[in-house]
Amino acid sequence: MAYERRPPVPIEDLDPQLTNVSRQVIGFAIEIHKALGPGFDQGIYEKALTLELDKAGIKHRLHHAVPVKYHGQTVGEHKLGLFVDDRFVVEVMAVGREIDGLDRTRLRAQLRAADLELGLIINFGERRLKDGLVRVLNPDKLNAMRGGAPGGEDDYDDDRDA
Repeated sequence: MAYERRPPVPIEDLDPQLTNVSRQVIGFAIEIHKALGPGFDQGIYEKALTLELDKAGIKHRLHHAVPVKYHGQTVGEHKLGLFVDDRFVVEVMAVGREIDGLDRTRLRAQLRAADLELGLIINFGERRLKDGLVRVLNPDKLNAMRGGAPGGEDDYDDDRDA
């Protein structure tokens, strides 16, 4: 069975307040990357990003726990990388490789568990930060917001316009 990739969801389809805050986070990440460059551990970049969020007055929680449910029962919990503005997840990475499908799938699972529509992967390990920015969307949440049924759509991400 051949898989047909869906076109990316236009950023205009998301809540403008959500996209505004996510763009601010990306701007902070760019400034951090310009100042520090690649080469540090993930925790350094997370701390720098939280300092910028504090300075901007944007609410956030580092390693925020969300329950993971199966058939309505909690089967565990997962800690989100950085939970921003009670609206979206930022997964901070500091690895010398491209963001791959497994990274996207992992973040999409976190979005489903937390019932969030947007996540960002920011890989500070890239020489150019724009090569390490990916926007990942939760198709279940987007379909529910549009009045559709959850599930069935596997791949909502757009690494071209994080």
